[in-house]
Amino acid sequence: MEQNEQPVFGIEKLYVKDISVEVPNAPEIFLERETPQIQIQLNTNGRAVGEHVYEVVLTVTVTAKLGEKTVFLVEVGQSGVFRIQNVPQEQLEPLIAVACPNILFPYAREVVSDTVGRAGFQPIVLQPVNFEAMYMQRLQEQQQEQSAPAEATLQ
Repeated sequence: MEQNEQPVFGIEKLYVKDISVEVPNAPEIFLERETPQIQIQLNTNGRAVGEHVYEVVLTVTVTAKLGEKTVFLVEVGQSGVFRIQNVPQEQLEPLIAVACPNILFPYAREVVSDTVGRAGFQPIVLQPVNFEAMYMQRLQEQQQEQSAPAEATLQ
């Protein structure tokens, strides 16, 4: 490989693309003393935005509930613009699905914690995430779907 064809992986920009917080049952919800059940969802999405330039969005949704009552809902779309070039095609998807979310996650964690605190609740500290395991699980599910026999349903 020539000198000018070295692989490049760089961060061009990190930013919050989307943020929302809902406390639909305020102010009465602040009188509750029970500990809410917390549900966390993660989603990653990547797309090309230019030649060798990709935007990756890590969306973190945190929902707190007491029974059927929503205590709060926070959703953060932490984004990054990454320069990726001179990388073999088979390595591009893992970079976008694993390396980029690993870079974005600490920023998303901070925004989630700060937003929950500003909404009047104890900050949420997100535990580390294994994006590689998530990526491998998604690949495995895709392979199973492709190898499953197609079933026709008549109604």
